[in-house]
Amino acid sequence: MFDIDGTLLHRGPDGRGRPQPGAVAVLDRIRATGRKLVLFTNGSHLPAERIAQGLREDGVPVTDEELLTPVESAISYLRAHHDGTPALLFASAPVRERFAQRGIPVATGEEAGVVFVAHLEQVDMTELDRAARAVLRGAPLFTGSYARGYAGANGMIFSHGAMITAAIAKVTGARPRVLGKPSRPAVAEVSSRLGVPASEIAVIGDDLGMDIALGRLGGSLTVLVRSGISGAIDLDRVPERQRPDAVIDGVEDLLDLL
Repeated sequence: MFDIDGTLLHRGPDGRGRPQPGAVAVLDRIRATGRKLVLFTNGSHLPAERIAQGLREDGVPVTDEELLTPVESAISYLRAHHDGTPALLFASAPVRERFAQRGIPVATGEEAGVVFVAHLEQVDMTELDRAARAVLRGAPLFTGSYARGYAGANGMIFSHGAMITAAIAKVTGARPRVLGKPSRPAVAEVSSRLGVPASEIAVIGDDLGMDIALGRLGGSLTVLVRSGISGAIDLDRVPERQRPDAVIDGVEDLLDLL
């Protein structure tokens, strides 16, 4: 399992991705051995196939089936644990449509039984108030990601989803539950997509608190790539239980290990 931003590519000021050296060759070599792979981004602004299309346009060859986001892990989790419960969604129109297509009732009034926060460019204060009151009535608060942001061309790109989630959590005192990286629902989604136990998966990413934490949750082999957000972290200062199994400077270094 690969992270995307900061690992396989970097985004420029125009938002377009630039594949990292060796990224395409690494993916091609893995496929040539017959092994499966997935790319898991915590981006939740679009359904997976739309993000996969954008990656192909940016030069990263990935199929729709090889792309995962918190939208997929959230839908799987809600269907398994809150089946039929109306969900108040902070999400783009295409993501809201995907939830509805997969049988998740989308709340339009006061009937919300769960609240889920994905990425949203603009947020309505009335909707924030409605979500907070639903949480106070007992609706669990879920989010795709509660990380501050991810690696961009000019430093960290802040997470709108985390901002929205934090606002609801602040006024309700609720503790949000993450359904994207790092979480057990995300581990389960990756394992299901690859068809193997999490202990047989290698997780490669640039974020110690997101990608490596995900791998540690599932007992996977973890590889930290120094090309992204955790590049300057002194691992000697990190508790041993949070450290990766291996560290490489860039994804190109994997070519010597495959």
